[in-house]
Amino acid sequence: MFSVSVLCSAKSAVKKRAVDPLRDNGSGLRPLRPGVPQRSRPQRSRRLGLIVVLVLGVITAFSGCQDGPMYALKHVNPYFPLREWKRDRALGVTDNQRRDELASLASQIGDMSQKDQTFWAGHLNRIMNNDPSPEMRRLAVLAAGRIHGSESLELVQRGLGDENVKVQMEACRALGRRSEPQAARMLASTVGTTTELDVKNSAIEALGNHKGAIPMDSLRIALQDQDPATTDLAIQSLRGVTGKDFGDSPQEWIAALDQMQPPAATPDPVDGDADRIRYAQEQRTLR
Repeated sequence: MFSVSVLCSAKSAVKKRAVDPLRDNGSGLRPLRPGVPQRSRPQRSRRLGLIVVLVLGVITAFSGCQDGPMYALKHVNPYFPLREWKRDRALGVTDNQRRDELASLASQIGDMSQKDQTFWAGHLNRIMNNDPSPEMRRLAVLAAGRIHGSESLELVQRGLGDENVKVQMEACRALGRRSEPQAARMLASTVGTTTELDVKNSAIEALGNHKGAIPMDSLRIALQDQDPATTDLAIQSLRGVTGKDFGDSPQEWIAALDQMQPPAATPDPVDGDADRIRYAQEQRTLR
């Protein structure tokens, strides 16, 4: 009877192992279903560690270093920048608000009364003196150029001496919209003295809106420049100054201008700007 019971016990043990393939067999490995590779405990640990690293990487990518989840999408979803702007405005006037207000002033100041223009000219003067933003100074020059009266030319002239090229270019464009002979003299002086090509070309383009000997003399010297873009601009401006078209060749224009050149003007008894402008331009050409 004992042997039969032992045999039955052995058979039942074999059946249990057969139906429980995940039970440990004493070797540290678990027999799996046929065709499934066996993994050791170290392998499972490495796999678990890899999963943890991947999860942490995903969390870091979504959380961001400083700016929160999916920083690039902030530029698509207006909620994020609007929230930041509200926070900035709660602390005071923002640079963006100041710029928008000054741009609005520049677009309206030309239609204001003389009293209002004088009032705002004082604010523009303070901006030119104290504001560290080149964009604010550029807009101040833009607004000053639309104020009636020769007094505003002083503000525009200061823009020509600004350290920022964009402010200087805006000053040239503002002088091109003015009709005073003094504006033409400022532009001609800039063409002959500036070392910035963009500023020079802006002054040449603005001279095309003026008439007389000063822009003609300045543009004739610009026809001798080595830069084709500069000579092309000079020809376009000369068409506006003279009302004539002598083709696209600088040499043809120089010959035509020499024939129609008006008599030399008497130097200005106050400052002699015309002679100084012509001398500065000739010296620059010789270099």
